[in-house]
Amino acid sequence: MGREYRPNARESAVISKLDHDKESRRYHAMNQLRHSLEEMADRITMKLIEERLIETLSKGDLQDQIQSALQKVLDSEEFEIQFETANLRTLVPRPNFVSLYVTAYIVEKLIDHKCIVDIFGTDEEIYLSVNRQVSRFIQMD
Repeated sequence: MGREYRPNARESAVISKLDHDKESRRYHAMNQLRHSLEEMADRITMKLIEERLIETLSKGDLQDQIQSALQKVLDSEEFEIQFETANLRTLVPRPNFVSLYVTAYIVEKLIDHKCIVDIFGTDEEIYLSVNRQVSRFIQMD
């Protein structure tokens, strides 16, 4: 018969502290995103175009789509974010969940948008470009 695992008090305290720290960082990141949503969308859009990772017919449409993706991060539950980013979760060792979500949005959904001519960058190049901009606004410690 299998033995039932019951963590002792010390293990429970450590697990609880780690969960609390993770949730606290996530809450802090969401607040920072909420306060800089438009500027972050503009920066991400500009860098993707400047670095020639995305070719578009309209910078304004692309910026609206990126801003929409960032708003979805704010409106989504953690499970929904995990589901949307599942394909790219192993892209980098410790990904920023906002950058990963925007990258997944670009690679999987934005590619079919009418304003996009083509996406030239690899998943990793797009993530790195997006993450450089997101990191300016969201400090993940």
